[in-house]
Parts: sequence; structure tokens; C-alpha cells
Amino acid sequence: MTELPLKIQISTLPKSPGVYQFYDDENKILYVGKAKNLKKRVSSYFTKNHEYGKTRILVKKIKHIKHIVVSTESDALLLENNLIKKYRPRYNVLLKDDKSYPWICIKNERFPRIFPTRKLIKDGSEYFGPYTSMYTVKTLLELIKNIYPIRTCNYDLSQEKINAGKYKVCLEYHLGNCLGPCEGFQSIGDYDRQVSEIRDILKGNFKSSLQSFKNKMKSLADEMRFEEAQQFKDKINVLENYQSKTTIVNPKINNVDVFSIITDDAFAYINFLQLSHGSIIRSHTMEIKKKLDEKDEDLLQLAIFELRQRFNSESKELYVPFKVVVEPHLKVTIPKLGDKRKILDLSIRNAKYYRQERFNQIKIMDPERHTNRIMAQMKIDLRLSEEPRHIECFDNSNIQGSNPVAACVVFKNGKPSKKDYRHYNIKTVDGPDDFASMEEVVFRRYKRLLNEEQPLPQLIVIDGGKGQLSSALRSLDVLGLRGKIAIIGIAKRLEEIYFPEDPIPLYLDKKSESLKIVQQLRNEAHRFGITFHRNKRSKAAINSELENIEGIGEKTASDLLKKFKSVKRIKSASLDNLTAVVGMAKAKKIFEAFH
Repeated sequence: MTELPLKIQISTLPKSPGVYQFYDDENKILYVGKAKNLKKRVSSYFTKNHEYGKTRILVKKIKHIKHIVVSTESDALLLENNLIKKYRPRYNVLLKDDKSYPWICIKNERFPRIFPTRKLIKDGSEYFGPYTSMYTVKTLLELIKNIYPIRTCNYDLSQEKINAGKYKVCLEYHLGNCLGPCEGFQSIGDYDRQVSEIRDILKGNFKSSLQSFKNKMKSLADEMRFEEAQQFKDKINVLENYQSKTTIVNPKINNVDVFSIITDDAFAYINFLQLSHGSIIRSHTMEIKKKLDEKDEDLLQLAIFELRQRFNSESKELYVPFKVVVEPHLKVTIPKLGDKRKILDLSIRNAKYYRQERFNQIKIMDPERHTNRIMAQMKIDLRLSEEPRHIECFDNSNIQGSNPVAACVVFKNGKPSKKDYRHYNIKTVDGPDDFASMEEVVFRRYKRLLNEEQPLPQLIVIDGGKGQLSSALRSLDVLGLRGKIAIIGIAKRLEEIYFPEDPIPLYLDKKSESLKIVQQLRNEAHRFGITFHRNKRSKAAINSELENIEGIGEKTASDLLKKFKSVKRIKSASLDNLTAVVGMAKAKKIFEAFH
């Protein structure tokens, strides 16, 4: 059958919910996507001007489209998830995790053992988890061990073998860690009651265990058996202490999954919290590398299906930051206030911490990727047409108009390039005129770069507001560089960023890495300029002290400083030492001036 043109394939698509699949000219699957309206969604790929490069490449490769119609949007999401796992298309986000998570197993046997495992065996045993760390598993098992005397041996405790006296109690029994079911010292009913209470604890419900211990403690105290009552009091303290540490919000919040997402240009980070009776019983953050310019809603929906399936969640309610399509039987809540909002904010905070941790790891392990990410983010945040791999920042320094100077600092790939720093003595400006000084130094800098055919920066940062920015722009106009180099001004007070011909400043997030780079540039330019200005004033003051002596000029002062290094040493020098440098006549004048 002859391949129909894409235009005809799209025109015949239904307007129903479903899943679409893009294929290339070799009939290899490129991408799987879901849609509430198949025709509208697929058409959008061919009618938009895609800013994201990979999306443009994908669209060019599409030669054939297949689709599957389903009843609802949630059915489409589930089918999309299954098809992505089955075909692993090149342009789809792949939610994979090869890690083998730990579980807590209640073994299917008489007098069940309770132990950690990474393997699930279908033998009727109960498995709680998976947990995201073995530390959590060990903490829970340690808690259980401190409260309940559960056996640790692997004997087959059938009634026949116990009656036959096949086993003898071990050291655990004598230490009080086991009640000796192997010799019939503990009944199966009493042991199963303990296991039932442990099961509740693993589900996050401490109420029944606490009430049981309190009843026993009171009963024993009434019978004057205070030592035994104290043992139950100790168990109550252990359980209440653990509960107080794990209860995050209102204990009435039960059987709830919480999901949040934060994204940047290349990755998404989805945090999953599972709550039971106000306690977090599971936390996991997933990192997803974007393949196309996926929306947060699509990534979060995909992650919800994946994480709930991976961790066998049976929660009936979800807390999420915005509306998502999920299975119809689930209740979706978008918290705004109170305890529910508090737990969603905690999830968002977890995602941010994970993201920052990954950034720090990448910074150490893969500095090039770290630099690429920051450059890409600066391009977006500062509305640039290209990544600012080469940035130059200017700052003026003068005190009451004295010794006016300027500094230019250079950052390459987000880091200082100190060999490219430059100082400038202001030549054409009288008095403290920051605007005119800025105009002069920007002109001198780029006039020289053009004459020497040196590479120009992608971004210029001016330390100052609209006035200084306008002055710098006049120099760029004269040099014909207006529009060829991006330029911004940063005002100190509120960290306002100004753009040419835009009266409204940009305010970046205070924690933004783009703002931190700009601030670092500004601070470095200020430091570099102030140091130069201070040295110049100091030298001027020294020369002035020597030149105030009649008959001593700039050349003589310079010769003396070159030899003695400081005015203090010149003052303390002997007449013979001074004579050796400047001759007898001048030496006498200097010696007499200081003595």
C-alpha cells in the first residue's frame, strides 16, 4: 500500500482521546504520545514553530503516524506509559530504575519470621515496601525488635516437631529477645497477635499497639506487678518516641501519595512522599532527562503512574501542585492552605534539595556539563540570543573625583579569567562623572578589541542602573556594535537588571544561579577597581610627601622608592645611603626635611 502524505494522515485522525505513534522512513518508532484530542494534538507538531531543537528534528523525521483510540484521557496516559516501556522510543522520556529496593518480609509460615529482603518470592508471604534505603528498613526492624520478642531462627516450627521436642531454646530466649515458641513456651495465637500489631506499625498505624501496651501496663500495675508494668512502659516510650519523630502533619492524613515537580531546561525532578497516619513512610525523588520540550503536567503524570506502580502504592488520594489526569478511582487534591499545603511544600523542598545535590555532584564529577547547564540557564534568564560564554563587566571608582579609574573584569564559561582583567585611568573626564567615565572606558575597551581583531564578548554587564547603561550604549553606537553584543545594567540596591530601551527592570530569583554569576561579576569588578584606586591614591600620597621637599621632583621620588621601597625607610635612612642614590645635595635636603 502506498504511503499517504502526512497532511492526509493528519486530516483523517479522530478527535477522540488516544495514543499516537510517530515512525521514520525505516518504520522505526520515534515517539509515543497521549492526547485528549488526537487530531488537534498531532496537528500542533506541524503547525508550530518549535523553539526546542530536538522537537524540530523529530518533526523532520516523521514519515508515518499510527494511533490508538481509548475511552478517556487517563486510559491514554496508562497506554502511553506501557508503550514507552515496550518500544523505548528515541525521543521519549524513559522512566527506568534498575535499583533493587529493600522490602520487609513477613514470612508465610507458622510463627512468621520478619526480615529484610531484596527479592520478592510468590509463596504467600507479605511484603512491605519497597523502601528507598536499607537504613529505613533497619530502623523499623530495630524498633520492632525493641518492642516485640520475635524469633530469628529458621526452624520449621510445625506443631508435630514442637510436640516431639525436636528443638531447644537458644541464647535469644535467655536474653529475653524470644519467648521460645520452638519449645511451646509461646502460643501461636499470642505470636500471631504480635505479628498483627507489627503489621499495623509497618503501615504507619501505631494506635492499636500503643493501646494494647497501655492496657497491659495498667492491668499489671493494678496487680502490683510493677517490674513487668515498667517493661511495657518502656515499650510505650520507644513507640511514642518513634511516632513523634515520624509524624510530620495531622495524623488524620492517611493513605495519601504526594507528588511535586521542579524542572529546568534539561531535567525534571519529581518527589514522591507516601503518608500514613501523618507519618512519611516513603520518600523518593526521580530525575528525568527531557528528550523534547515536555510540559511539567505531562512529566508529572508519567511519573505518578510509574512511581505508584514501582512502589505498589494503594493510596486512594493524591496531593499534587496542579491538575493532572490520573486513574478515575483516585481523588486528586491541589492543596492551598493548612496541613495539606504544608506536606506538599515539604515535597517541593525535597525535590529542590535533590536537584541541588545533583548539581553539586555534577559540578565535581562533570564540570563541563555543569558549565553547559549554567550557560543555557543564563541564556534563558537574561533573554539572550546565545549563551554568554564570554562576559565582561565594568565598574568606576573615584572618591570625590580624585584619581578616577575604571575596571573591566572578564568571565569565560562562568569563571574569572584574570589574565584578561584590565585597569583604566580616566583621561577625558574632569570631576566625579560616572556616566561620562563609563562612556569613555567602554569606548576604549571595544575600540581596541576591534582594532586588534580580538573576540568580542557575548554579554556586557554594567555596574549601575539606567544612566550608566545608557552611557555605555552611546559608545557601542559610535563603534557600530549596538545589537551585536548583549548588554545589561545591574543596580545594587534591589539587584535590578536593566535592558536597553526597557524602563521596567527584571528581578531574578535571589537563589538563581544566573543572578549569582552576575553578582559575582559585579563584585569582582568592584574589588578589582577599588584595589587599583587605593594603590593609585597611596602612590600619589607618597609621591606628594617626597615632592613637597624643595628641589625634589617626581624622578627623584621614584628613584628613592625604587631603592628603599617605602617612605618610612627613606625617613630612617642615613645621609650616606641617601647620597648613594640621589647625590649629596639632594640627600642633604631630604635628610634635613625628615630630621
